[in-house]
Amino acid sequence: MAAIETAPVAPPTATARTEGILRRQWLREPAARTYARSLPVVPVRARGLTIECADGRRYLDCASGAGTLVLGHNHPVVLEAVKRVIDSEEPLHAPDLASPVKDTFTTELFATLPDALARDARIRFCGPAAPDAVGAALALARAATGRTGVLSCTGHEPDPAHPAPDVTRLPFPRDDRSPAGEGVGGGQDLTALAGVLVEAVRHEGGVLPAPDGWLRRMRAATEAGSAPLIADETHTGVGRTGTFWAVEHSGVVPDVMVMGKAIGGSLPLAVIVYRSALDRPVGPSQGNQLAMAAGAATLAFVRRNRLAGHAAELGARMLARLRGDLGALPWVRAVHGRGLMIGLELDDPSASGGAVAVRQECLKRGLIVDADARTPGAVRLLPPLTLTPEQAEAVLERFADAVAAVDRTGSGRAAAGAGLA
Repeated sequence: MAAIETAPVAPPTATARTEGILRRQWLREPAARTYARSLPVVPVRARGLTIECADGRRYLDCASGAGTLVLGHNHPVVLEAVKRVIDSEEPLHAPDLASPVKDTFTTELFATLPDALARDARIRFCGPAAPDAVGAALALARAATGRTGVLSCTGHEPDPAHPAPDVTRLPFPRDDRSPAGEGVGGGQDLTALAGVLVEAVRHEGGVLPAPDGWLRRMRAATEAGSAPLIADETHTGVGRTGTFWAVEHSGVVPDVMVMGKAIGGSLPLAVIVYRSALDRPVGPSQGNQLAMAAGAATLAFVRRNRLAGHAAELGARMLARLRGDLGALPWVRAVHGRGLMIGLELDDPSASGGAVAVRQECLKRGLIVDADARTPGAVRLLPPLTLTPEQAEAVLERFADAVAAVDRTGSGRAAAGAGLA
């Protein structure tokens, strides 16, 4: 194993500055903070995979803003796109008016869609957060069908801040069978539903791909029941899973696609794209000019440089390596993934300390991994799609060393798991 790079020792003034910033954040910001609880760092510079913090320490960032940064931090094409808009003196706020920046973004986005959808699609710019886009998709489906009930086969739990009435949730499928064992719709009458919401890869928890056959049968069932199929691509889109959109693995073309995070090129942006037959005047269409410029540059770079294929190839190697390295550890229950979206399910840290300890040991070694606030036993690796084989090797070595350190202390051995999936 190559030597672990040691971060420089921070001078006292830098340490004091960091502690002061973190203390003021603790006093001023709400308890809803997620990353800040497990990452006591203060980033001041970032480029690509690497961030540098106020105390002088450097880290390899495999959280990537929960997968948002598909090109890594401050990619030159993104910075140049944003600078062009600022230098042009175009309006930064133009509600739903036409603009050259928006036209470029929508043209680039439509070039990435499945052909069957791109030929007959409409786009709505929602509020910048992912729940805004999901809410817009559900509102559209309800207005178009005149029904209210929605069947959700996604990994995320209800968010108290964004209530979703009339949503029936089914367990996410872990194999090719229905999650409820009662047919692909879990026994639901799809003709009575406003829509069916699915994820092609579950983000919450251990990054679990939905079986392709199950998705195809869900598509057939929704078509037979005249219920729009809504694919949530917020976490999976823009090449992360090895295809530009995760539904492409199964060949499924949904009626509505929910998009966010990566499409803004590191700036907040969320949209829904849907078949024109569903178009209804529900809610305003809005958007941020800078985010659209950054997003267009990101979409174009990923498409032209075939980064989805790169993610598929490099991700498969990383997944195989992790399964081989961790297969003998009973407290590592499963390693799942697709492309550069990789997740581990560990014994619940409330009992054994597994996931929390792994994240802490990674941080000591200059590696940031993605934590799941709602599933404490999960750890995710979400590096940028620009990751090189050499960088991937450094990530894997640091991660393996962190896991080995946890295993030596016994904090992950509280119970034998069910075996590595």
